[in-house]
Amino acid sequence: MRSSLMAAHYEGLEKRTGAPYYGKKAEKVCDCAECLAFRRDNETGRLRLYQAYFCKVRLCPMCAWRRSLKIASHNKLIVEEANRQYKPAWIFLTLTVRNVDGDDLKQAISDMMKAWNRLFGYKAVKTSVLGYFRALEITKNHEQNTYHPHFHVLIPVKRSYFTGKRYIKQAEWTSLWKRAMKLDYTPIVHVQRVKGKKGINVEAIEKEVRAEMEEQKAILEISKYPVKDTDVIRGNEVTEENLDTVYYLDDALNARRLIGYGGILKEIHKELNLTDAEDGDLIRIEEDDDEVANETFEVMARWHVGIKNYIIN
Repeated sequence: MRSSLMAAHYEGLEKRTGAPYYGKKAEKVCDCAECLAFRRDNETGRLRLYQAYFCKVRLCPMCAWRRSLKIASHNKLIVEEANRQYKPAWIFLTLTVRNVDGDDLKQAISDMMKAWNRLFGYKAVKTSVLGYFRALEITKNHEQNTYHPHFHVLIPVKRSYFTGKRYIKQAEWTSLWKRAMKLDYTPIVHVQRVKGKKGINVEAIEKEVRAEMEEQKAILEISKYPVKDTDVIRGNEVTEENLDTVYYLDDALNARRLIGYGGILKEIHKELNLTDAEDGDLIRIEEDDDEVANETFEVMARWHVGIKNYIIN
C-alpha cells in the first residue's frame, strides 16, 4: 500500500534527521483510512463513503485523493452559483516558472505567491476579471532531479470579455506574469476558455483517477489541486532519492495554503458556507447538473493540488 510506503519514508527521515516531527507524520499516515464505511444511496444505488478517519498529512496519498475531489466538488458548487447569480464566462489559466532544485523550492513557491498578489493587483487584470480560484501544483522531473511549481487558475469574466477592450491575450498574460515574477526569461503561460459539458459522473471520474494512480503508482497531494496526483516516491523501497523528495516537498508544502479564492468566488464560497477543503471534512462529495460546472469539475478533479509526477509523453 502506498500510504505505508509514504509512512516508511517519514520514518526514514526521522532516522536521518533525528526529528520526532517526521515520526509523528509517519504514524498519522500509517493509520489513515484504515477503516472506510460505505452506505448505499437509495436513489442512485451507488455506494457512498460516509465514515472514515483521514490524517490530513499533505503527502498522504489517501488524503490527497479525497482532498482533490473535495476541492473540485466545492468549485463545481461555486461555479453553479456564480452562473446563477452573474452568468459569467470562464477561463482556465496556467502560470509557470522554470524548474528549480529542491533547496530552492520553498523560496520559489514564496516568490510565486508574492507574484500572484502583484499580478492580480495590476489594473489590466483587476478590471478584467471577476474573481479567481487558484491551485498550486508541483511536479517533479526525476531524471533531472528538479521541481516544477505552477499555478492552475479558474477565472470568471464578463461575457463581453472576449470581444471587449479588456480582453487579455495570452501574450499579455505572459508579459504580466513575467513582470510580476520579475523574471529575466519568458515563462510558459497557457489560457483557454471553458466550454460546457453535458452530464457528469463523479463515480466514474473517481474510478478513472484511481486507475491512473495504480498505473503510475502515484502518491497524491488540489486544484489540484486525486489519486493519480503524485508519484512522489519511485519504486517500492525507501531510497535516498525518495527521502530527499519527501523532505523537500514536505518542507515546501508544510503550513502553506495550496488553494485560494478571490472576488465573487470567495464571496460565494462564504455564502454557501463550504467547509475548508484543505483541512476540513474529506468524506462528502456532492454532484449536480450544470454544464459549465461539470466541465470545471472534470478538469479540476484532475488538477493535482500539491504534487504530481512529471510525466513525459
